[in-house]
Order: sequence, then structure tokens, then C-alpha cells
Amino acid sequence: MEVGQMQRTWVEYMKSLFREVFIFVRFFWVKGFLDGQFTQLQLLQDESNPDFVVEVVSLFFEDSERLLNDLTRALDQQIVDFKRVDAHVHQFKGSSSSIGAQRVRNACIAFRNFCEEQNSEMCLKCLQQVKQEYNLVKNKLENLIRLEQQIVAAGGSIPMEELSF
Repeated sequence: MEVGQMQRTWVEYMKSLFREVFIFVRFFWVKGFLDGQFTQLQLLQDESNPDFVVEVVSLFFEDSERLLNDLTRALDQQIVDFKRVDAHVHQFKGSSSSIGAQRVRNACIAFRNFCEEQNSEMCLKCLQQVKQEYNLVKNKLENLIRLEQQIVAAGGSIPMEELSF
């Protein structure tokens, strides 16, 4: 595929990640996968730090995997420490917000409400929803990064100026 076509594909893919689709799924309204915070991260990337976004996203993935494991273990206890679960969910919400993963963030907001109610059954359902949203955004971001790497390897640049939301 030629560079121009890859760049057009990238622009359309990026737009699809931000489109707002208002669908009620379980506990919250689902919007686009990403929000403006992700664009802000991209704008921080420059020639002096060309891998900034990849590094931030990789840290998000590592942190998320750890938090999901911690949440799974915490909710698997005979007596659930809801303050601890809530602390993990709060941290996950913060890291999701920092990269603009708004669907993960929204799932965490619903999760925290059930932690406050100390509702084990709904917390387990929320954990499954958070895992699903995380896996979706992880897949989308991995595809985006792969496409960006292909564009750069072919001698092109990422067409940020063509994005209009």
C-alpha cells in the first residue's frame, strides 16, 4: 500500500476511534473509544521524542494488566475489601482518563458506584465490562500504532493536521 493510502486509512481509523455512538450498554452510555486527551498526547510527540505515544500507551497496557489482575484477586476473596477494590478501580479510571480511553473510564465510573454499594455481584459484572472495554481499546490502539509504524517505515508522516472532530 502506498504512503498516501496508508495516511488516508490512518485518518479514517482515527476518526472512527473518536466518533460518538450513544448506546446504552449495561451500566453506562458508550461513546467513542478515545477522547481529546489522546489527541493531546499525540501533540506532545515530536522529533526529540518520536516514541512518546507508544511509550505512554505501553505503560498504560502494563498498568492495566496489573490492575485487572489485582481486581480479579480482590473480588475473588471470601470477604471482599470494597475499599481496596475501589482504590484499584479509581487508579484504573485515572490511567484510562490520562490516555483518553473514555469507554474504559466510563466502565470504571459504574464499577465504583457498585463498590460504594458493596455489591459483589454487580462488581463482578463490572469487572467483566471493564475487561471487555480494555481489550477493545487495547486492540484498537495496537492497530493504530502498527499503522503509524508502517507509514513512518514507508517514508511518510502522520497526518495530524487532517483530523477534524
